[in-house]
Amino acid sequence: MLAFLGVPTAKDRLFAWLVLGLICFSLADARRKVPRLVLEWSPFIGFLLVYDLLRGVADSLFDAHVRPQARVDEWLFDGAIPTVWLQRHLWHGAAHLRWWDYASWGVYLTHFFATLVVAAVLWLWWHDRFLRYAAMVAALAAVGFATYVLFPAVPPWLASEHGTIEPTARLVPIVWEHIPIEHFSTVFEKGRAYANDVAAVPSLHAAYALLITLYLWRLVPPWARVPLALYPVAMAAALVYTSEHYVSDCLLGWVYAFTTFAAVNRVADRRGAPAYAPAIAD
Repeated sequence: MLAFLGVPTAKDRLFAWLVLGLICFSLADARRKVPRLVLEWSPFIGFLLVYDLLRGVADSLFDAHVRPQARVDEWLFDGAIPTVWLQRHLWHGAAHLRWWDYASWGVYLTHFFATLVVAAVLWLWWHDRFLRYAAMVAALAAVGFATYVLFPAVPPWLASEHGTIEPTARLVPIVWEHIPIEHFSTVFEKGRAYANDVAAVPSLHAAYALLITLYLWRLVPPWARVPLALYPVAMAAALVYTSEHYVSDCLLGWVYAFTTFAAVNRVADRRGAPAYAPAIAD
């Protein structure tokens, strides 16, 4: 698939591979695990696929906001917009890519599969933690979609095209063209057919990165918490540098992640669901 179709960033392809892998891991106890797999993953998959289909029409009710999110960044950073500042100092053009350009692309790419891979790992090895995590993922998508409907917002790269802020380049597709694996760029173009260019507030890329960290924090050994803590920070930095989001988009995404994490845990605790993770002794 990688050779002929590229990296499977679309959810339908990712779900196909994940479910196939989960079935393979379940064959030793197929009569018990496969029906449970169908029962527990079907609504989860269905909800996220519907979210992907509806996200593209989320901006049909209201005009997209251009200035508010830029003004928040200017207020936070003494009149400067971090995306503009970062690209002015670090971006050297498509013909002169640096290692941090590839690193930003790589971190950005993890958004498309990290959340779902974590769900698959939980289902296989910490099954009693799966449903609570799946509920958080779905709830975060729902509140994000509601915000996109009520407050469509222009990201930095599009604001630059409109002349609202200083020129910036949308780096992800530029870097993608330089990755030495066939068909990467075509996968990105196909993925954009389901995207909404003004679904920028909040940044669900930033939100899901933090949700993974929050949920896995007490599951992983202490040494693994360092990269786990760096992941949402790296994602936010990549999003801002590549002109996909303002800093304020990422901060609001983190607020959404914290709120969703706390709310789902509170509801699940009241209903007597298993605790989201056991504490691991240092």
